Amino acid sequence: MMKMRLIKSLILLGCLCLQALVAHAAIDAAMLKPLAGDDPDARIEAVGQIAALANDDAAKVLQAIRDDALFALPDGRIFIVEDDKAFDPVTGQTGAVPEGVDGITVNNRLRGAVEGALSGLKLFSPERTLRLAAALELQESIDPAQVPLIQKAFEKETDADIKAVLQLLISTANLQATDPALRKAAVIGLAGSSSAKLKPLLQRMLGKNPDGSYVEPDESVRIAVVRTLGEIDRRLQRTEFVGTLFYGISLGSVLLLAALGLAITFGLMGIINMAHGELLMIGAYTTYVCQLLFREFLPGAVDAYLIVALPAAFVVAAAVGIALERTVIRWLYGRPLETLLATWGISLMLMQSVRTIFGAQNVEVANPSWMSGGVTVLGSLVLSYNRIVIIFFALFVVVAVWLILNKTRLGLFVRAVTQNRRMADCVGVSTGKIDMLTFGLGSGIAGLGGVALSQLGNVGPDLGQSYIVDSFMVVVLGGVGQLAGTVIAAIGLGGVNKFLEPVAGAVMAKIFILIFIIIFIQRRPQGLFAMKGRSVE
Repeated sequence: MMKMRLIKSLILLGCLCLQALVAHAAIDAAMLKPLAGDDPDARIEAVGQIAALANDDAAKVLQAIRDDALFALPDGRIFIVEDDKAFDPVTGQTGAVPEGVDGITVNNRLRGAVEGALSGLKLFSPERTLRLAAALELQESIDPAQVPLIQKAFEKETDADIKAVLQLLISTANLQATDPALRKAAVIGLAGSSSAKLKPLLQRMLGKNPDGSYVEPDESVRIAVVRTLGEIDRRLQRTEFVGTLFYGISLGSVLLLAALGLAITFGLMGIINMAHGELLMIGAYTTYVCQLLFREFLPGAVDAYLIVALPAAFVVAAAVGIALERTVIRWLYGRPLETLLATWGISLMLMQSVRTIFGAQNVEVANPSWMSGGVTVLGSLVLSYNRIVIIFFALFVVVAVWLILNKTRLGLFVRAVTQNRRMADCVGVSTGKIDMLTFGLGSGIAGLGGVALSQLGNVGPDLGQSYIVDSFMVVVLGGVGQLAGTVIAAIGLGGVNKFLEPVAGAVMAKIFILIFIIIFIQRRPQGLFAMKGRSVE
């Protein structure tokens, strides 16, 4: 019995020793020997084989090549020399530097292969973000020698998104394979990609050499290339359409927030408020001030500044609007030309006031961390979080305005004054007070629009000037005072503008839209939806 235990112990000890020996002998000497030779292709192949091991010793050898710390003896043995010590990657032992060692020559080609191999080793990182970044980095320059390493990473990878990128890398690298069957399989594998970067590679295979022969000699591979290019083109067109539609809806949401308040005030009081754009600017600068206060007094909760900025921008813009209505606009009802000139002068005063307080330069309003970045759809289309949030925020504001106008006492009075001001005054409605509150509501909504605009770009004194004309176009096209018409007009103009820009350019797109609106208003002066009432003023 004692002998059996002794035998088992010896066997176990032998296994442990063998395991330790194998652990040290992580790299075969025959794999390292080409690095000391003069054959450039063999050296590149050796780098790929070493990288495919995907262990610490492989990384150490590759880093030594990059840092010019790899030395060789005349017999081909390789050492990593650091601080007068020589590490043998075959045995895993460190000792004195042998006599006769000489540094291996590292040319640009070998250095590029090593850099690619080191990037490939990041595919085995425990961090998903690092693995994904490494895979995307390899897309920029993939070498066939990296296929074994990428194949090994593909077999170990569990994340579906990263596996898809690795599969694409393998197929791309195999386009240069010597075996026609492997090239054809790679071409067919790329048919599911939506990357435009693959098109030049595939189109090059259909080209011809100076002697008239095809770059890709195999006809079946060329047929597969044509089919794959067709699939990629169709997928890119779908992706482009969805991206244009998304950015059109995003632009429409911004126009909706900018024009919604103007639709209410213009529809109720007939005021041509040229200072409406400056109310947007005030909302944006209020957001900027909230950000500064959070950075100064609550740096740990700076991402919450936007939650405070929303009510603050509404209140500040509404207060400015009420002040304007009580001091200037109330005396100009029924005189549209004087109102236009007065509000234009007010807009200049507001812009100059902001320049005096904050300076003439644009200021930056940073997105909160939860609004930074985006979501990738259809393989390559990135939908930014800030635009997604703005779309849903515009929808929320529209619903809130509809509830105010249709489910509250204020909304009842507003609709009554809009439909027949004289009759509403006769039955006891304080039309002057309703005018003031409605103008404040419209101004506050403009302030909310300024908060949204601050998340899309820098904030400056001229911010509102970019949206005042578009806002009036939305109001006129949708129908004065009509909430549904404003929504449809804003989304429609935003979408049409984005679809026209790639064809006609940004300037011509706006010109075409303006011509369309002029023709439309000539045919239908009341807009998409006409106001209802026995006496529309």
